[in-house]
Amino acid sequence: MNRDQLQKFVQYLISAHHTEVLPTAQRLADEILLLGSEINLVHGAPDPTAGAGIEDANCWHLDEEQIQEQVKQLLSNGGYYGASQQLRSMFCKVREMLRMRDSNGARMLILMTEQFLQDPRLALWRQQGAGMTDKCRQLWDELGALWVCIVLSPHCKPEERTSWLQMLSKWDKLDVCPLEEGNYSFDGPSLQPTVALSPGPEEEEEEEEVEAAGSRHTVFGRALQAGSLHWSDAHLQRILASDSYGPSLTSNGDGDKPTFDPQGRPLWLGEPFPTACARVDTLRAHGYPRQALRLAGAIVNTLRLQRRHQLETYKQQKKELLQKGSTCITNMEGWVGHPLDPIGCLCRALLEACHLEEETLAIYPDSGPEKRKVAYQHVLVPGSPGESYLAMALEVALLGLGQQRALPEGLYAQDKVVRNEEQLLALLEEVELDERLVQVLRKQAGQLLEGGPFSGFGEVLFRESVPMHTCARYLFTALLPYDPDLAYRLALRAMRLPILETAFPAGEPHGNPLDSIVSNRFPRWFILGHLETRQCELASAMLTAAKGDPKWLHAVLGSIQQNIHSPALLFKLAQDACKTATPASAPPDTTLLGIALELGLQVMQMTLNTMTWRRREMVRWLVSCATEVGLQALMNIMQNWYSLFTPVEAATIVAVTGTTHATLLRLQLDAPRREELWACARTLALQCAMKDPQNCALPALTLCEKNHAAFEAAYQIVLDAAAGGLGHAHLFTVARYMEHRGLPLRAYKLATLALAQLSIAFNQDSHPAVNDVLWACSLSHSLGRHELSAIVPLIIRSIHCAPMLSDILRRWTLSAPGLGPLGARRAAKPLGADRAPLCQLLDAAVAAYITTSHSRLTHISPRHYGDFIEFLGKARETFLLAPDGHLQFAQFLENLKQTYKGKKKLMLLVRERFG
Repeated sequence: MNRDQLQKFVQYLISAHHTEVLPTAQRLADEILLLGSEINLVHGAPDPTAGAGIEDANCWHLDEEQIQEQVKQLLSNGGYYGASQQLRSMFCKVREMLRMRDSNGARMLILMTEQFLQDPRLALWRQQGAGMTDKCRQLWDELGALWVCIVLSPHCKPEERTSWLQMLSKWDKLDVCPLEEGNYSFDGPSLQPTVALSPGPEEEEEEEEVEAAGSRHTVFGRALQAGSLHWSDAHLQRILASDSYGPSLTSNGDGDKPTFDPQGRPLWLGEPFPTACARVDTLRAHGYPRQALRLAGAIVNTLRLQRRHQLETYKQQKKELLQKGSTCITNMEGWVGHPLDPIGCLCRALLEACHLEEETLAIYPDSGPEKRKVAYQHVLVPGSPGESYLAMALEVALLGLGQQRALPEGLYAQDKVVRNEEQLLALLEEVELDERLVQVLRKQAGQLLEGGPFSGFGEVLFRESVPMHTCARYLFTALLPYDPDLAYRLALRAMRLPILETAFPAGEPHGNPLDSIVSNRFPRWFILGHLETRQCELASAMLTAAKGDPKWLHAVLGSIQQNIHSPALLFKLAQDACKTATPASAPPDTTLLGIALELGLQVMQMTLNTMTWRRREMVRWLVSCATEVGLQALMNIMQNWYSLFTPVEAATIVAVTGTTHATLLRLQLDAPRREELWACARTLALQCAMKDPQNCALPALTLCEKNHAAFEAAYQIVLDAAAGGLGHAHLFTVARYMEHRGLPLRAYKLATLALAQLSIAFNQDSHPAVNDVLWACSLSHSLGRHELSAIVPLIIRSIHCAPMLSDILRRWTLSAPGLGPLGARRAAKPLGADRAPLCQLLDAAVAAYITTSHSRLTHISPRHYGDFIEFLGKARETFLLAPDGHLQFAQFLENLKQTYKGKKKLMLLVRERFG
C-alpha cells in the first residue's frame, strides 16, 4: 500500500475500534514524534502476519470445547472400531504437534485425558469388578505412553513439567484411574555391564515382599516416574551431540560406571532398559531424530556388552544349571509386551533411519488407515565400519523376542505380549533379507541357542516362561534357505511348552499329570489356547519343509509327540501332513505319510476314553490315511483295534469303510489279498460283537453275510448275548434283519427270545415295542400252526394290555395260519377264537379287560366317563368272540353296577349304552 492508503487504513481501523485502541494509538503517535524513542531506534516494524519469532513459543489456536466434545462422543461409541481409530488419530495428532514443538500438544492431551477419566464406564467396570474392553485398554496404554513422552520432554520449562506432574499426581489418586496390568517392575534392574545369573531364594522372597508392600501402579505411574529423570548428564549430552563421541574426547569418568565398550563405542548405563528406550521414543516424538538414533546406538552397544557378560557367566555355571534343570532368571520383567514397548521403540527408531522414501507411513503402529510395504536400505553407523542401522534393528528385535521372560499376570497383559510379538515380527517381515542381514540372523540364532537361561531358546528353561513359537517360526522360515541345519535346531528347541509339562519325583505314583497344573497354573494362563495353536503352526511349518528328508521328519515327529498335548491340534497336524504327502500331481512321500498315520494313531489312543464330537471324523480320516499308506497299515489298525477304537467305531466305521468298493479299488488288490482283507474285517466285526453285542451284533451279521462260517458265528454270538441280557429292542432289530435276509425260522427264534424279555403293562397302549410284537405275531402266523401255538404262551405271559391282546387275536382269526409267503400250506380255514391255540389268548384278553376296567374305575373322573364307555365297547367285541360271550359280558356289567353303584352318573351311561 502507498502512503495515502496506509493513512486511510490506520484511520478506519482506529475509527472502527476507537474505544479499544485509541489510547494505544495516541501513545504510539507520541513515541514516533519523539526522536530518541525506542521505536525510532529500530529499523522497520513488526509484521503480525509473519508468525512467531524464533524465540517465541510455537502456539496455534486450539478449539478446546470441540476437542472435549469430540473425545466424549467417541468414548461413548467405544464399542465401534471407527471410534477407536479416530481416537488413535487424535493421539497421532498430539505426536505430530510434539514433533513440530507446538505447545498445544500437551494442552490437547490434557483435554483428552480429562474426558477419558470422565468416561462413565470406568466407574461401572470398577463397581462390577470387570476388566475394561481390549480396545479401551489399548487407548489407555497409548495415553500413558504419550504422557511419558511429554513429561520427559528435553526442552520443556521446569514450571511446565511441575504443573504436568501435579495434574498426573491428582489423576493418579482417582479411584477410577485404570491400573497398569502385568506386574511389571517400576524400579527394574538397570543396564549393567555384568549380570548375576539368578538370585537366591532369600533375595527372591525379599523382592516379592517389597513388591507386595508397594503401592498400586496406575497407567500414569510411568509418567510420574519420568518426572524424576533429567537430560543434564554430561555423558548423555555428549552421546546426543556427536556421532563421533569416543574415549579420546573425554576421560572414562564416573569411576565404577564404564562409559565405553572395549571397541570404544559409547554406552548408556545406570537406568532400566525400558526407561532408556523411553528416552529414545521421547526424542523422536519431540523432533530430535538424529539424537534419538545416537542414543539408540549407545543402548544397543550396552545390550551387546551385557549379553557377552551373560554368556560368559552362563558358561562358568553351565554344568550346575544343566544338572539343576531349571532357572529363576526370568523373574526379571520381559521387554516384549512391556507398557513402554522398549524393543518396539528401539526398532522403529533404527528402521526409520533406513527408509528409502521420504514420505513413509506413520512410524507408530496402527496409526494409518492403510499399510503398505516399506523399502529399507543399509545406512552405515558412524564410527562403526561395516555396521548398519538396519542390521542393528534386526539384532535388537531378535534380542527382545528371544529373551527368556515370565508370562505377565492378567488377561490383557498376556494378550499384549502376543500382540506386541506380532507387531515386531510384522516390522521384520517388511525387511527384505540380503547377505548381510542373513549373517546377522545366523549369528543371533546361534547366540539364542547358546544363551542358556537368558534366552528363550536356551537349554535351561523357566517353567512359566513365554514360549518362543511365533519368533521361531519367523526364524525358521528366514533361515531355511540359507542354513537348514540351524533352522531346524532352533525350531525344534522352541517347540517346548514347559507349563504343560509336569515332573513327578522318583518313586511317587503318577496321578493325573494335569491335576497340579490345573489347580495352580492354568487360571493365570489365559492365552494357553493361542500359544498351543502357535506351537502347532510351527510344527506344521517344519513338517511341510522337511518333506523328502527322513532325518528331519523323524526329528520333528519326536518333538511333536513330546511337546504337543492337544488331540485336536495333533489331528490337524496329521491331516496337514497327509495332505502334503499326497499331492495330486506327484507320487506320495511315504515317510511323511507314515508320520501322518503315526500322529493319527496317537490321537486315537488319546481320545479313546474321552469322546469328542469330532471322533467319528477322526476315525474315518485314519482309515483313509491307512489306505493311502497300504494294505498292511489298514490291516494293522484292524488287528489292533482294541487300543484305538470303541467296538462301535471299529464295527461300523473301520471294518465297513476298510472294505468298501472304493477302498478296494484304491488298494488295487488281487483276489487272495482281497480275501485276506475281508477275513481281517470279519474277524474284527466278530470281536466287536462279542465285546458289545447290543451295538455291534447287527453290523457284524451284515459284514459276515457272504461267509457262511462267519455268519453262523455272528448268529451264535447274538443267541449267547440274549441269554446274557441283550435287550428285546436289539433282538427284534436282528430278528427283522434275519427275516429280510430270508431266514424266517431264525427270525422267529430271536423274536421268541425278545418276547421272553418283554413286559407290557395293562395301561401301556403306546409301548415302543408294540409294532415289534405285532410283527412277531404276524411272522409266527405266517410260519404255521405249530409256531403260532408256541408263541401264544409267550404273548400271554409278556403282554397284559387288553387292546393289544384283542388286536393280536383279531389278526390271527382273519386268515389261516401258514398261508403267508414264508409258510407251508397246511391249513385251509382260519382258526377259531374259541378253539386251541387261540382260546387261551381269548381268555387272557377277557381277563385283561376285566382287570383293566376295575383298575380304571378306581381313580376315574367324570371327564373320562366317555373314554371308559368306548373302552367297554371294545371289550364287548372281544367278549363276543367266545360262545358264551353275551352271558360273560352281561355278568361283567352286572358286577360293575353292583361294585360301583356309588358312581351313579357313570352307571347311568353304562345302562344307556349296554342295557
